[in-house]
Amino acid sequence: MSFLKTIRDDIKVVFERDPAVKSVLEVILCYPGFHAILMHRIAHFFYNRKLFLIARIISQVARFLTGIEIHPGAKIGKGFFIDHGMGVVIGETTEIGDNVTLYQGVTLGGTGKEKGKRHPTLGNNIVVGAGAKVLGPIKIGDNCKIGAGAVVLKDVPPNCTVVGVPGKAVVRKKIDFAREDFTKVDLDHHLLPDPVADMMRSLQRKLEELEKKIDWLERRVKDEDLQHPDEKERGVHTA
Repeated sequence: MSFLKTIRDDIKVVFERDPAVKSVLEVILCYPGFHAILMHRIAHFFYNRKLFLIARIISQVARFLTGIEIHPGAKIGKGFFIDHGMGVVIGETTEIGDNVTLYQGVTLGGTGKEKGKRHPTLGNNIVVGAGAKVLGPIKIGDNCKIGAGAVVLKDVPPNCTVVGVPGKAVVRKKIDFAREDFTKVDLDHHLLPDPVADMMRSLQRKLEELEKKIDWLERRVKDEDLQHPDEKERGVHTA
């Protein structure tokens, strides 16, 4: 794939995933996510030719201009999109597949100072919500969504939705491979389930049920003029 075609594809991705974009010129001049991936592809070219200092200088300039830090050693596929972008960090041994979307504040980082593979591997068609952290040499399967603020420390199988700290897979989607369009990314990460909120709602329902039962028992005691158990223990009798 030629470099110019790669640039055209990166611009096309912005139009597919950001409804606010108005023109190609706007993408070229005003989108830090596009600037970051463009400069990364240049830096990665030099990195692969062992011109590490040049590669790092380019990545540092990109970081200064965009607020997005992508190590020149990171491997990134086609259809990559960073929305808003500020605070995104992508480590040296990170591998990212095709059609991946990251939101602001995402970290694809390591968990230690060891050499070798120490950053995550993301499959295809993945959305990582704002502020999420994916740490260590773990694998995120294809077609996954990672909720905003999640901290993922373990492998995630394909077709899952991950939320929470630490991240847990709460939904596993069944894929119809005959009908699914894998060139499109589902960006509705704001609809991800919230297990904490679900638990609170469940507790609220149980509390309401208990209050109804207590109210019913109190009315029954009053209507039947029954003695309260506490009064029996104190030796008090009703008239």
